[in-house]
Amino acid sequence: MNFYALIGLAFSVSLLTLAPTAAQAKIVADVNVADQVMFAEQTLVLNGAGVRSKFFMDLYVGSLYLPVKASQLDSVLEQPIAVIQLTITSGMITSDKMRSAIEEGFDAATDNNIGSIKSDIQDFTQLFADEIVEGDQFTFVTQKGKGVTSIKNGQVQGNIAGEAFRQALLKIWLGDRPAQDNLKQDMLAQ
Repeated sequence: MNFYALIGLAFSVSLLTLAPTAAQAKIVADVNVADQVMFAEQTLVLNGAGVRSKFFMDLYVGSLYLPVKASQLDSVLEQPIAVIQLTITSGMITSDKMRSAIEEGFDAATDNNIGSIKSDIQDFTQLFADEIVEGDQFTFVTQKGKGVTSIKNGQVQGNIAGEAFRQALLKIWLGDRPAQDNLKQDMLAQ
């Protein structure tokens, strides 16, 4: 484990204070989406949530949490912390399909220019090697200038340092070529 991984691991332990508040903002595709969550001792509010679907089948609910609501990608990128949660709603999602979709998302988010973050993407996609089942929740805590901490079902999986990687990850859902246009609109809803 390298120095940055150790620093990230120490930081991740502090993130484990994450806990959705008791109040639920809304139900999206039978998933309770919390109105607020705590990460790194900071309360974040639900910016928006929606469904990622393919061929008329709901795959997951995506939620965006921020310190201050935003309706544009630039405003999200400027915030010190942004959290994306994906709650799996379909048994059709496998680890292989998830890794493939994430790789495609990075290609789209970077206009097929992943050169500087290629090894980070490889490390990140390995976080999806374990079986994925309906009800699993992936949480990506992105911190400006620090990178991304990935959490699955409340357990820290790993950290990827770097601002370029953080921005590319957010652009998978919120960029010019998002995973799904209406999901982007729902996540950036005010």
